[in-house]
Amino acid sequence: MKTTATSNFGFHALLVALSAIYLVLILAMILADFLYVTRGEFVSAISKPEILASTILTLKTCTVSAIFAVWVGTPLGYLIARKKFPGRMLVDLIVDIPMVLPPLVVGLSLLILFHLMLGDWQLESWLRDGVGFPVTFHWPAIVLAQFSVSCAFVVKTMKVAFEQSSPRYEEVARTLGCSQGQAFLHISLPIAWNGLLTGFTIAWARSLGEFGPILVFAGATRMKTEVLSTSIFLELSVGQLGSAVAVALMMVAISIMVLILLRFFSGGKS
Repeated sequence: MKTTATSNFGFHALLVALSAIYLVLILAMILADFLYVTRGEFVSAISKPEILASTILTLKTCTVSAIFAVWVGTPLGYLIARKKFPGRMLVDLIVDIPMVLPPLVVGLSLLILFHLMLGDWQLESWLRDGVGFPVTFHWPAIVLAQFSVSCAFVVKTMKVAFEQSSPRYEEVARTLGCSQGQAFLHISLPIAWNGLLTGFTIAWARSLGEFGPILVFAGATRMKTEVLSTSIFLELSVGQLGSAVAVALMMVAISIMVLILLRFFSGGKS
């Protein structure tokens, strides 16, 4: 018995020690940021007109891209979870691609897509000259870059949410006269409401952290296509390490608030 108890203690001690290495690293990084800048430097940095504009654009684009991600990802997650169709596994695989691609590849692929010449036709030229809605190196490119990655996380979240709810409720609703669309809107979607909110929150947080795709596809023009992630890059490029750390701290604060919301929407489950 003593041998078993000693073995269990050693095992748990090893688990705690290994876990503590990572937890301490995360907390140490955040603490280092806090210790690096004074309160005055922080206020001065985030009060810059460029940073204020970057913050506003970040909040707007993250919200728009998260809404689009939920709008597109919810029905796709429903199809994968509920329907059996040819190529279902392939569709599920395609959804995973943006989650594993290097961020710079996502941005470069979007840039190539919009500037690829098909004969005399080019998507970016048509949007800019024909529709009057330029995308590349303008704010829509930020939204599209964020959406391209964040939507995959919504699809996965909603797929799990729909798989965890019984399809019998929809079947009963259809026997009572509901169409499949009505059953989805009035039965399945309300049941998966927490998953919907979780998906939106994850999409918003993922959009907040996007950098590579935005830098390549939208650029980092101050007061035009600069968001908080590219603000850090721009501040570092001109040697303003303190301002970069201040922006990073602001992103940390926003991320923590998003995590609190995520825990709330998931019912406190970790």
